[in-house]
Amino acid sequence: MLTQISPEFIIDATLYTLLVFSVTTWTLIFFKIWQFFNNSRCNDRFENTFWNLPDLQQVKALSPELAKGSEARLAYEGVTWLDEHQRSAGKMLKHCGDPTELLEQALRVQLQHEQHTMEGGLTLLASIGSTAPFVGLFGTVLGIMNAMHDITESGSTSLEVVAGPIGDALVATAIGIAVAVPAVLAYNFFLRRVKLQRARLENFVASFLSVALDTTHPQA
Repeated sequence: MLTQISPEFIIDATLYTLLVFSVTTWTLIFFKIWQFFNNSRCNDRFENTFWNLPDLQQVKALSPELAKGSEARLAYEGVTWLDEHQRSAGKMLKHCGDPTELLEQALRVQLQHEQHTMEGGLTLLASIGSTAPFVGLFGTVLGIMNAMHDITESGSTSLEVVAGPIGDALVATAIGIAVAVPAVLAYNFFLRRVKLQRARLENFVASFLSVALDTTHPQA
């Protein structure tokens, strides 16, 4: 069945596949740039407001515009857990144990969720960066095989006859590399941003825990 498919069709399909890879890569790049920029801006705005609040319960009273970003979601999760713990301590198994460790665990789960959100799309970028050159090479090999077949049928081996078809076939490899380079660079850049964002969130979690402990266990 595969022998009935024309080489030109396979080569064109390879080039269209690379086109889809390229569009997907740049769409993800622009989206991730917006996502990280918007999240950082929201975190800055929330953090400036959060540390000026009189108590943790005021987090729920913040306007929707301020309650955006990963830090706001972490704080809201922490305050919600504290409220639930006060109502359900001793009544539910999930609230049995050291409150500090339980709160830290709840915040860690939310932090992991935020990290997964930030990492969204990076696997696809890595996959495109690693497979695009091979897709291009596949198109080149098929193009060269098709060119050799046509040259054999023409019966001429002059440079003018050979160079053109083979040169056209090599374009697929060049396109594959051109698609892979932005994907790999973007993946490495965004992976670095994820690590920086996670470090910032971990610092916020530590600070939130300190505030929560002072609130729930005030000094005499």
